Amino acid sequence: MNNRIRVLRAEKGWTQAELALRLDVSRQTVNALETGKYDPSLPLAFRIARLFGRPIEAIFQDDTPGAP
Repeated sequence: MNNRIRVLRAEKGWTQAELALRLDVSRQTVNALETGKYDPSLPLAFRIARLFGRPIEAIFQDDTPGAP
């Protein structure tokens, strides 16, 4: 799954640690999300979307072959 978390975080001027605090996760989790090594749970995806004020679909894109 691809995502725009790194771009959105940079637009806010937040470090990975600052974003982690706002999401109540570790900095390592933020890093894993940004590098595509970890797909968030649905509750975490909703928290991320609310924090950035965007719909989930504007942040996460399915990279599975044949996905719309």
